[in-house]
Amino acid sequence: MPTQGGGMEIIMNGFSQWWEGLVSNFYKCFIREDRYTLLLSGIGVTLKVSLLAVILGILIGIVIAFCSLSKRKPIRLIGKVYTDIIRGTPSVTQLMIIYFVIFASVSWEKWIIAAIAFGINSGAYVSEIIRAGILSIDKGQTEAGRSLGLSSFQTMSRIIIPQAIKNIFPALCNEFIVLIKETAIVGYVGLMDIQKAGDFIKSSTFIAFMPLIGTAVIYFVIIKFLTVLLGVIEKSLRKSDVR
Repeated sequence: MPTQGGGMEIIMNGFSQWWEGLVSNFYKCFIREDRYTLLLSGIGVTLKVSLLAVILGILIGIVIAFCSLSKRKPIRLIGKVYTDIIRGTPSVTQLMIIYFVIFASVSWEKWIIAAIAFGINSGAYVSEIIRAGILSIDKGQTEAGRSLGLSSFQTMSRIIIPQAIKNIFPALCNEFIVLIKETAIVGYVGLMDIQKAGDFIKSSTFIAFMPLIGTAVIYFVIIKFLTVLLGVIEKSLRKSDVR
């Protein structure tokens, strides 16, 4: 029967072997052959695609939102058809259609085409966010603006939109965060983003744990940083509203 000291020695030896294996795997996956540079490059690709996609998504979302709010039925129908198609099909399918079909003969950089695909996808969700934000403002605000002699455009731009932005902003921040995670599928069109870099390291070293955990940690750090940053901006908007 092993003594208490012998049991502790076995535990310590087991921990030591586990730690040495962990350090060895870390070296093989990230340090050897400078494989960490693949992840650094992947971070750049992910951020480029996400930033351009969110800008396009907001621009498209604004247009589609006002189409959905239009008093003219044909224009409303455009907004409805767009949102139904985009929200009713997988984003990976949309990415592959846009890359391999629509832009097949265009010699643009891959990340730009991917950003366009994600921007089109995001636009449908952003449009619903904007539409809901505008509708959340009491109709009395519109009536008050019109009673002051403001046109429909002036009422919308000077009264409704400034108030709606504070309701829209948190949901837009969430959409941006979701968009960053969705870009993990750009590897389908040959882009070396964070996820693809992790997969490449995994296939090169035949080690799954370290590259996948490393990829997850990178995504978590990026998302956490953006969550804190956007939270600070949201608080400043609320303070200005109180004043």
